[in-house]
Amino acid sequence: MKNRKLVLPGIILATALNLSAIACSAQSTPKSTLLALSKADHTLAIVDPATLKVLAKVPVGTDPHEVIASSDGKTAYVTIYGGGSLHEIKVIDLVNQKALPSIDTKPFFGPHGITFAAGKVWFTAEGSKSVVRLDPATNQLDWAMGTGQDRTHMIYVTPDANKIYTTNVSSGTVSILADTLIQPGGPPAGANPPAGATPPAGSPPPPRFRPQPRKDWVQTIIPVSRGSEGFDVSPDGKQLWTAASDEGTIAVIDLGTKKVIDKIDAKVLGANRLEFTPDGKLVLISSLRNGDIVVYDAASHKEVKKVNIGHGAAGILMDPDGSRAFIGCTADNYVAVIDLKKLEVAGHIDVGGGPDGLAWAVRQ
Repeated sequence: MKNRKLVLPGIILATALNLSAIACSAQSTPKSTLLALSKADHTLAIVDPATLKVLAKVPVGTDPHEVIASSDGKTAYVTIYGGGSLHEIKVIDLVNQKALPSIDTKPFFGPHGITFAAGKVWFTAEGSKSVVRLDPATNQLDWAMGTGQDRTHMIYVTPDANKIYTTNVSSGTVSILADTLIQPGGPPAGANPPAGATPPAGSPPPPRFRPQPRKDWVQTIIPVSRGSEGFDVSPDGKQLWTAASDEGTIAVIDLGTKKVIDKIDAKVLGANRLEFTPDGKLVLISSLRNGDIVVYDAASHKEVKKVNIGHGAAGILMDPDGSRAFIGCTADNYVAVIDLKKLEVAGHIDVGGGPDGLAWAVRQ
């Protein structure tokens, strides 16, 4: 009994210390976290962007490609791609750092690019040549539109959700889907009042049915170059830049006229992702074929610098304050951190094998 009495306080003390440590850990979790997918380990890493330390890793299943967080920063959505053959979005509880029931996207196959806008999740379904919307309140697919283009891949949705931009890799095109007010061209021929409606004798003929304006989604297809995959819209919303992996060129589209206004011979073969810096002054392009991040001046369309980050790069994520860029170096099994003031590598993060998709989660 004496031994038990001596051991018991130790257990209580240890338990109290453990609970205290857990509480301190929870309190120290930053409001803003970096999310990084590992294709090889099939995990989502939650990273403290200040210390570059991995806080947790959550299993996400086979072939994760892109990730986005909800606007309140509490939930992450991961596309399970399978080269266009799979049909699943994994849902992650970022607060409790655990997987929630996944969402079956059938009949839409190959979910890939994904974003969050106007309270909804929007994603491309490459295998079904479509753009799809998910209502996170019900986990139901509530809207979809086909593009008719091959390999509808990456996606950008304006904050008001009135315009959607997507690249179609194999077709070599950019699709602009716009929620448009359609004005009727006049009453259709032979449109009469319902049968049986007899006007009083001597009254003028009843007016014909007049169709009213209606909202509908309209697609504009802009030819660029085959292999155009990674793209971004400038912070002012005026231009879209997309890089073509096959020939290494960059197409610059004026979104007002919906026309290509420049084609830059950047020679970025294997181009994978393209992102503007938050101030809109620079454009970064990654390539899966070499170890350079190519930096362009957005105003002059001239190359500024090449930053060597390893042997190949994919996902790009900008720090909202414009100080850093995070690059998923798939071939090197780390995320490279670039100092955007010096345009130099400032560090690396081990998030698991084959890192790619990146996103921010900001808790509200």
